[in-house]
Amino acid sequence: MGLIGLISDTHGLMRPKALEALHGVEFILHAGDVGDGVLEELGAIAPVKAVRGNTDPPDHPDLPVSRTVQHGGLAIFVTHGHELGVPTPAELLSKYTGDVIVYGHTHRKVAEQIDGRWAINPGAAGQRRFDARPSVARMTVEKGEVSIEFVAL
Repeated sequence: MGLIGLISDTHGLMRPKALEALHGVEFILHAGDVGDGVLEELGAIAPVKAVRGNTDPPDHPDLPVSRTVQHGGLAIFVTHGHELGVPTPAELLSKYTGDVIVYGHTHRKVAEQIDGRWAINPGAAGQRRFDARPSVARMTVEKGEVSIEFVAL
């Protein structure tokens, strides 16, 4: 069994409650709009694999535009999603390959399965924007199956 922490849209704010929610995960996937200092704080909990969001510097050496992570027999594709405007799960799953697509940008938590593949947005963990409550997610991968738990911050 593997437990993966999912976080996005921190915009430089690392809430103590987010750190608590991600405690005990094998690694953390950050879906962009990271901000200063966040990767270091998350890295104290577990290894972090992050991507660049539309507010991150384009030359940040640790933030590719997207990445694929293999875990538990699944390919997990991570992107911020802003390249699609306001992405929907169906759009993401039609554009990208992978068993699981993890994205951010919309600040809204989503876990939708379509034709056996997942599109997951952990929600925004940073400053509260729009009418969405800040959140992160914990994704369990066991025997090729995915389950998601959202944690409100």
